[in-house]
Amino acid sequence: MTFADLVPGDAVFIDANTFTHHFEPNPRWGPACTQLLQQIENQQFIGYTSTHVIGEVCHRLMTMEAHALWGWQLAGIGNRLRTSPTEVRKLSRFRAAVEELLQSNLHILTVTPASLLAGVALSQQVGLLTNDALIAAIMQPTA
Repeated sequence: MTFADLVPGDAVFIDANTFTHHFEPNPRWGPACTQLLQQIENQQFIGYTSTHVIGEVCHRLMTMEAHALWGWQLAGIGNRLRTSPTEVRKLSRFRAAVEELLQSNLHILTVTPASLLAGVALSQQVGLLTNDALIAAIMQPTA
């Protein structure tokens, strides 16, 4: 399935890659990601994401900005930022992205303790990585 397969009124969960390609425009995927987010803003689709996905996007945007500003290698950049609070304070694009997302038409879901337990169970049962399993768990209808 691609974004083009969506029909008006569809509900769609937006994962970190879509946001990352939108905020750090990827020449190949960026336009489609930006168009999808605009369609959610225009209420053509119902968009969902989660707090843990937004946190993942923040981390990616921080590392990409640090790489662009200072030429740091992407390998190990998280550790370098962790030990460089002065540089972290100079980064701003991640915060602007969060503020934009919080003001958008996205429905932002939270990871509850129950969904965390369901997610780790899914991870173990079907072999999903933790963040992907959490998405599947929080998108399940509640009983």
